[in-house]
Amino acid sequence: MVKFSKELEAQLIPEWKDAFVNYWQLKKHVKKIKLSRKPKQPQEVDRDFGLSIFDPIRSVAKKVAGKFQKSANSTDIIQKKNARDVEDGQGGEEEEEEHEVYENELVQLFSEEDEVNLFFEKLDEELDKVNQFYKSTEDEFLERGDALEKQLQMLLDLKQILADRHRKNSSSFRGTGGGGASPLSSWPSSARTSNFSEAPTELLETTTDASETDDVIAALERNGVTFVGAAARSKLKSNGKPKTTMRIDIPATTPTRMITAVTATLLEDLVNNPRKDGPAYFVYKKRIQYAEKMIRGAFVELYKGLGLLKTYSSLNMMAFTKILKKFDKVAKRQASTSYLKGVKKSHFISSDKVVRLMDEVESIFTKHFANNDSKKAMKFLKPQHNKESHTITFFVGLFTGSFVTLFTIYAILAHIAGIFNSNLDMGYMETVYPVFSIFTLLSLHLFMYGCNLYMWKGTRINHNFIFEFSSSTALKYRDAFLLCTTFMTAVVGAMIVHLLLRANNFSRSKVDAIPGALLLISFAVLVCPIDMFYRSTRFCFIRIMRNIFFSPLYQVLLVDSFMADQLTSQIPLLRHMETTACYLLARSFQTHQYDTCDSGRAYRELSYVISFLPYYWRAMQCARRWFNDSDKTNLANMGKYVSAMVAAGARIAYARQPHNHLWLCTVLVTSVVATMYQLYWDFVRDWGLLEPKSKNPWLRDQLVLKRKSIYYMSIALNVVLRVAWLETVIRFRAGKAEKKMLDFFMASLEVIRRGHWNFYRLENEQLTNAGKFRAVKEVPLPFRETDSD
Repeated sequence: MVKFSKELEAQLIPEWKDAFVNYWQLKKHVKKIKLSRKPKQPQEVDRDFGLSIFDPIRSVAKKVAGKFQKSANSTDIIQKKNARDVEDGQGGEEEEEEHEVYENELVQLFSEEDEVNLFFEKLDEELDKVNQFYKSTEDEFLERGDALEKQLQMLLDLKQILADRHRKNSSSFRGTGGGGASPLSSWPSSARTSNFSEAPTELLETTTDASETDDVIAALERNGVTFVGAAARSKLKSNGKPKTTMRIDIPATTPTRMITAVTATLLEDLVNNPRKDGPAYFVYKKRIQYAEKMIRGAFVELYKGLGLLKTYSSLNMMAFTKILKKFDKVAKRQASTSYLKGVKKSHFISSDKVVRLMDEVESIFTKHFANNDSKKAMKFLKPQHNKESHTITFFVGLFTGSFVTLFTIYAILAHIAGIFNSNLDMGYMETVYPVFSIFTLLSLHLFMYGCNLYMWKGTRINHNFIFEFSSSTALKYRDAFLLCTTFMTAVVGAMIVHLLLRANNFSRSKVDAIPGALLLISFAVLVCPIDMFYRSTRFCFIRIMRNIFFSPLYQVLLVDSFMADQLTSQIPLLRHMETTACYLLARSFQTHQYDTCDSGRAYRELSYVISFLPYYWRAMQCARRWFNDSDKTNLANMGKYVSAMVAAGARIAYARQPHNHLWLCTVLVTSVVATMYQLYWDFVRDWGLLEPKSKNPWLRDQLVLKRKSIYYMSIALNVVLRVAWLETVIRFRAGKAEKKMLDFFMASLEVIRRGHWNFYRLENEQLTNAGKFRAVKEVPLPFRETDSD
């Protein structure tokens, strides 16, 4: 049977851990009560050899020794107190009074009642902490609920206006006016403004009759809707018609929306002047759909937060019940019944606002976003979590065994064929090495990511929330291991087939096309639209890569910057992709002229671009975040990637001119500066370590892992792997085949370093979220609230 402490630790919300009742501390108090109830002079066990004439003497001696020991402890403490009093110049009556108080405290120190009182004081503190957190979080969610209801009502009103105009004239949106009741009649009178952050293209312009327009505007204004661009309805244009606009705030997260945001100022004057023969009321339907999607997402997050708060309430109630039962058992009392009555009357148990709001959200979501289909609504509000199947574990083991077996066979065949011998034809290394290095480095990165997922799960790091992944479709660590082993089994199998066909004198042009064919098949599987082979994960990966490639046009999320950081560790893989592309496009697998790419000037210049690209993408992401948040830390982070770009360019130039001492000095200076910059950012910014005043020396106050030595070893390991660039300076003497293998080994070390970095990066992010009690994503709303002025 699992202990409740383990069960509680497994079920509590990680971001709210500090707000939960401290069950473990209360258990320590109960243990102290248990120890205080033990007899201070336990009787010895009867011996088999009978009684002794010295037994009465031993008994008296033990009693005297116990009293003497207790008196000695008291005397020592009192003497220390008196010594401090003499040093401070105190004495006389004050000394005697404090002496008596001190003796009383010493007497109470060892009493059972004192421990019981301390226990209930701590219990009251925990109860008050839980109540306060629950009340504040409940109020926050209730405010969100009120705001969402107003946003939804605004959306319904605008959709109704669109529907009315569409019915009357499909070619334009004309106002219908009328004095009928507005769907917003239940709104409070606080003023609200709908606002486009990108461009005021969603306009409501009045060109209908003045009385008809006045009725529509008056109905909206009575419900708190303020039209931007019309300070007063009494201000009319030359044709006697009022000028009114309404704008919806859609975040500029895509290139299209960002370009619209940049041109907003230029378009505002144009669109705020109605066309002489233009339509009446027009609102672009696409913008309304964006607003609807934002409101729907906000309702989903609100429901999720309410569910977490409900779980918080039930788990704390269970913790109070368990600890009070332990107290009753140890103290031989019946205090749990009366105290639990008080707990049940507390706000976090007695309040039903959360349950009622959850029911209301379910009803609203079912009606307005699921076409009255409750099952469809629950798929959004309560997505089902896929249970981990033992079948996946079986296939992971199967493919792991297959990979080990096939790799052993390949190593034996390669050794027999002597393909890594520098004296033999380098055609095999030129055709096979780049392509299979791509797959191997990808598989290694997948394996490290699977290790990350396993560690994050074991340490309760909520990576799905941090990356904003759906828990129902997110990759599990078993899935990552399955993809990795399947991938490598297929690759090693293709390598064996290629080697056997080559050894049996098959047409080299056809045999050497196998690596390229394998690459094309892998790309086809990646973009395959069929719902198989982890389609949601594949498409998520493609979407993230799109956001990275077109930086800074897309809004930067944490998962985008995280993936871009992974690319900075895969520059050798990108270089291999460049070589493979040149190899296929130049048809070297048919002509067998393998120096075509190396001798080309365009290929050599492109290697600089390939080495710069990951750092450039990451720098542009920092620039975009600085543009959005105005945080100068992002500019400092951008400087780190610029320094890395300079160092990478210097190393490539030195590799082509190894005897140029100027380039050697440039490599040393730029690489040292970039490495120091990166190490500082790794430890201080990304990992949150090296705090000099921390209770954990040179780490941080809060640590997820229990052993501090692991952090110190991780710091040392990261330093060692960060300076692996020294290999380019030392330049070991090796043949061409050995040099390629050494480059592959160094690239693998960098992938391992990145996987090691990943864990501590998300650990720091998790602690940041926990420090702010941030367990639910905040979704921006399309209609902004402003003062009526």
